[in-house]
Amino acid sequence: MELTATGALLAAYDVIRQPLGAILPRLSEVLNPLIPHHTAAELSTHCAHSPFKRTGDPGLLVTATELAPLLAGGTPGRPRQGRATVGGAEREVVLIRSDATPRGSVLVLVREDGAAPVGEPELALAQALWDLVTSHFDRFASEALPGALARSRAAADTRARVTAELNTAHAAALSGVLGVLRSRSLDDAAARATATDLAVSALIELRAESQHDRSVAEEEAFEAFARLADGLRPMLRHSPVRLELGPPDGPDATRTLPADVAHGVRAIVRALLLVVLEQESVSRVHVGWSLTEHELRAAVRDDGPGLLDPCPLGAGSITDRLGVLGGRLDVDAVPGWGTTITATVPLAMPEAPVAALNPLSGLGEREIEVLTHLALGHRNRQIAAELHISESTVKFHVANILNKLGVGSRGEAAALFHKAA
Repeated sequence: MELTATGALLAAYDVIRQPLGAILPRLSEVLNPLIPHHTAAELSTHCAHSPFKRTGDPGLLVTATELAPLLAGGTPGRPRQGRATVGGAEREVVLIRSDATPRGSVLVLVREDGAAPVGEPELALAQALWDLVTSHFDRFASEALPGALARSRAAADTRARVTAELNTAHAAALSGVLGVLRSRSLDDAAARATATDLAVSALIELRAESQHDRSVAEEEAFEAFARLADGLRPMLRHSPVRLELGPPDGPDATRTLPADVAHGVRAIVRALLLVVLEQESVSRVHVGWSLTEHELRAAVRDDGPGLLDPCPLGAGSITDRLGVLGGRLDVDAVPGWGTTITATVPLAMPEAPVAALNPLSGLGEREIEVLTHLALGHRNRQIAAELHISESTVKFHVANILNKLGVGSRGEAAALFHKAA
């Protein structure tokens, strides 16, 4: 199928305007005439709250574990077609990897066996669309918009708790099996050895899955600071102000941070640096991170007049992002010596304060999607069609949204959404 330049732009616009949870299904629909497939799956490592998504054949159980080596082995910008293990078996796939995000993202289109090879123009267009989609996703993560950050924070925390509970339960069960099978009271040595091997393999797979989940939902502290440094240097490239960097060191440098914390703190530091650079007589700025067991402290220190007005620091995105993360801002200005601004963010999900500062943080992912449509003025029937759910389910979600937000109408809920976003 040929697609004109105008058609491609319209298709791309139609894909990225969808709610986040509907982007992959719509992208699959757009690509299907170009690359016929029955299932699409993605692994997007910039996405803290939902790195793995799939759409299509409900009977094909593609997993994030299967996509991880495809992400590691693919070549950004060069789609590959062939066979790969997905859904527990070797299948025909088209693999599209993008480097539009720092650690890459992969889209896998699962095709029928014996499907005709895909032409280069179709592959090039699919690559361009995937690059655009991943760039669109990465903007939400890198800018750490408050509404998206609240959802990411809540969902990531929920997933972490569930994963921890499942890991504990599975590990206990498998360890119990190993204990029984290793018992000397069992006579069938061959059966015992075989069962032991199976149980050991299951434990290894469980631990590998847990490690993979952490790799896409967390960032190593030193790596997270290095990404911040890469973003700050261009801001002072043509400035007489000297930038000094103090990355975390010692044992804390190797610990991991929740990805939403890393994204949010980077955005906060960038905003603080802009405020600091507006002062006169500043020749040096030091940006440093320090970690305790429970907190990340990001400090921006200058050698200016020490008369920085704290008012600009309490406005807009700085306060919004800190509110979502449950953090605080401290300003220490000493006339004639300079100013130190410290943003302190907890590494664990805060409780009530976040809900009070940002009511959207109490909503689930599906409720956020429904609320997004409410804010656009969509009625229940249209929301049901867009999200592929029934109208009664939409009504259920709307009732929950109104209750959680403490409002009495869809319009009030929409107003809260626009204020938070």
